[in-house]
Amino acid sequence: MEKIKRLDVTDTALELVENLKTKFGDLMFYQAGGCCEGTQPQCFEKGTFFPRTNDVCIGQIIGFDFWIDKDLFEYWKHAHFTLDVMDGIGAGGFSLETPYNKTFIVKYRIFNEDELNNLEEIRLNTYD
Repeated sequence: MEKIKRLDVTDTALELVENLKTKFGDLMFYQAGGCCEGTQPQCFEKGTFFPRTNDVCIGQIIGFDFWIDKDLFEYWKHAHFTLDVMDGIGAGGFSLETPYNKTFIVKYRIFNEDELNNLEEIRLNTYD
C-alpha cells in the first residue's frame, strides 16, 4: 500500500515555486509556530535559512524540503498540509514571493484513521 503524503501543493502554488526556482535556484520552505508572519510558510533560497534542531521535514515540493517548527508539528502532526498561494503581502517581507505581491498559505485537513496508520516518514533536523 502506498504511503500517504503529509504535503501537497496546488497548481497555482507550484507555478509560483517553479518561477522562484528559475530566478533563485534551489529553494526551501519553513513554517514556524510563532505569530504573524511566522505562521505562514516562508520560501527561502536554500542555504540562507537553517531549521533548528528537531524541526521536522514533512515532505518536498519539486525536490525542495518543507520544514516546520518542531512544536508546530506536534500540534499539526494529525493534519495534511496543502501549500497554496494568494494575492497580497502577508505579515512581512522575508519570503521570496513577497515582491511579486503573493503570499504562500497552507490549507489543512485532518487525516482519517486509515491515513494516520499509513503516513510517510518524517525527517528530523538532527544538527544545528
